Amino acid sequence: MNKLTADDLIYGYINGIFPMADADGTLYWYAPDPRAVIPIHSYKPARSLRPILNQQRFDIRVNCDFEQVMRYCSLPRSADDSTWISEEIIEAYTELHRMGLAHSVETYMDNRLVGGLYGVSLGAAFFGESMFHHVNDASKVAFHYLIMTLREQQYELLDTQFINDNVRRFGAVEIPKADYMKQLKSAIRKKARFTENAFEHLFRNHAGD
Repeated sequence: MNKLTADDLIYGYINGIFPMADADGTLYWYAPDPRAVIPIHSYKPARSLRPILNQQRFDIRVNCDFEQVMRYCSLPRSADDSTWISEEIIEAYTELHRMGLAHSVETYMDNRLVGGLYGVSLGAAFFGESMFHHVNDASKVAFHYLIMTLREQQYELLDTQFINDNVRRFGAVEIPKADYMKQLKSAIRKKARFTENAFEHLFRNHAGD
């Protein structure tokens, strides 16, 4: 297989598939059935998170250090864990980021990157890929502002691929692949913009919501 490119990623997401790397770096494409999604408009922040949002404990930025967010996400979570984010994947998504189609939401403390997430935006669909935190609640806050931005910009679909405990706490549900493909085809035909200006406007007006 040729080296993974940004064009490969675009083609894959449009067709409901995404890549993950095996331990030896071999890439495989996946199309889970059922598919995990997070309903954008039913999300509510956990009660324990609201004081943190109101205190504005973290500095929230978007697209300031996309590649570093990916590299932190690629670190194994434990000694027995392995990563699906290979160097080839990092290079391809960083290329997609330079094209304006992959984005990161980042949380900082004392100007230090302590949490964040990244994903891909096509039309009115956002494909969440991974998140990390070095400080408690840092990734939860990043996710909160991701959701607020998607609502503000009228996104229709937030894909989270596989169900697990981490995404369940954000309201993820599983839907049949056929239903997912219908939602995907509808969402990518719509126009939505994940821009720094929109994010900054949102942060000024909705901090603590």
